[in-house]
Amino acid sequence: MIARVLQTIERFRMFQTGQRVGVAVSGGADSVCLLHVLFELAPRWNLHLHVMHVNHRLRGEESCEDARFVEQLAAQLGLAFSQAQVDVAALAREHGENLEEAARNERRRFFGEFLRSGQLDRVALGHTRSDQAETVLFRFLRGSGSAGLAGIRPVTTEGFVRPLIGVERGEIEQFLRDRNIAWRQDSSNACLDFARNRIRHELLPMLQREWNPAISEMLAQTADWALEEESYWEAEIDRLAGEFLITKAPVVLVRTDTLRDLPSAAARRLLRRAIETVKGDLRAIDFAHVAAVLNLASQPEGDGRLQVPGVDVYRSFEWLRLAPPGLDNLENRNFRLPVSIPGRIPLPGGSTSILLELIENKPVTELCDSRYNKIVHYLNWDRISGALEVRNWRPGDQYRPADRSGEEKIKALFQQARIPLWERRSWPVMTSAEKIVWARQFGPAASLAATPESRVLLKVQEIPA
Repeated sequence: MIARVLQTIERFRMFQTGQRVGVAVSGGADSVCLLHVLFELAPRWNLHLHVMHVNHRLRGEESCEDARFVEQLAAQLGLAFSQAQVDVAALAREHGENLEEAARNERRRFFGEFLRSGQLDRVALGHTRSDQAETVLFRFLRGSGSAGLAGIRPVTTEGFVRPLIGVERGEIEQFLRDRNIAWRQDSSNACLDFARNRIRHELLPMLQREWNPAISEMLAQTADWALEEESYWEAEIDRLAGEFLITKAPVVLVRTDTLRDLPSAAARRLLRRAIETVKGDLRAIDFAHVAAVLNLASQPEGDGRLQVPGVDVYRSFEWLRLAPPGLDNLENRNFRLPVSIPGRIPLPGGSTSILLELIENKPVTELCDSRYNKIVHYLNWDRISGALEVRNWRPGDQYRPADRSGEEKIKALFQQARIPLWERRSWPVMTSAEKIVWARQFGPAASLAATPESRVLLKVQEIPA
């Protein structure tokens, strides 16, 4: 047991010399074994162990006895101890989660606080090869692709490590019995209300009995294979994401022709990366969700909208936008901003501002030029009367731009310029006495555009905030 765990630690480079390592101990066989094994191996890396326990308060006095057991175990080994007490049932009701999901989230939150604050460098979790097999089967039944079939990661970017991932549950219990080490039995592990328990106690034994006696080993090997595949793909998707994903937090944009032109395997993974960037994780995202988004992108033209768990996906012209749900609420869309000249008007969203200046009309080659890829426009200040205001475009808005022969609806200009639908909502226009005198990209109204004869010019430029 000790030698195999040591091999896993070294294979995945789980620890570095002198690190502070939290050990998540529930009191069950797996976590108690993890603590004893790490206690024995700690001197190899001069690790400083810290025992951590979360009391979910789901089993009344039994849960409290588990907490006392773990605290006493830490004291016997002379280790620091920290615990959290959480009413998981209440949190599950509040957030609309099942008990398993709520409990897992609270454990992650508690352990993550220690990692983010720098109090710990790693947190060791007691997942085993048996847990790996159950996870792979569970995810396969839910429709996960190869990324999901990689199962439980031995090491995560957040700092979680799983030294027992190469050891079967039966071996762990034998190890504890051989050493006369006590552990707690969690009565909820026998409850078939939980999907994982049904897989553990009913489905896997049936598959082992009737189909393949080595089913657990086969599933764990599938995870090993998928993990190696995903390690390659992660590096490749890092490259593709840098080339093709445009991130304007909290939004990610990607061209539909990019997804159509990439090989299907790469397109699926690139889309999963975009979803993860917006959502923060890939929980509840399965093959069908990814396929639906790719289908939205597959047509040469068109628009549409769909939602996958935690992400709003919008198609307009040749672009897909992935955003958190609720980003397009009306309260985030409409605005009216007074104008002072000279002045800078920050636009809602915080990414750009409109800079307004009065300048004398000196000889210039062009009265509309391009600087830093931002269009600069000039209006005849002497012909502007009334207070100016900057607001967002509204349906029905129309005016005659300087390069047009007559009035046009701005909506028609959007269509001609292929402006995606989501960009139109906060598209700035400037008005005087309710008449549009300027619009982003489309420029000044024809009657107010500066000419060589204009004496004083109003310079309008949109710049990064």
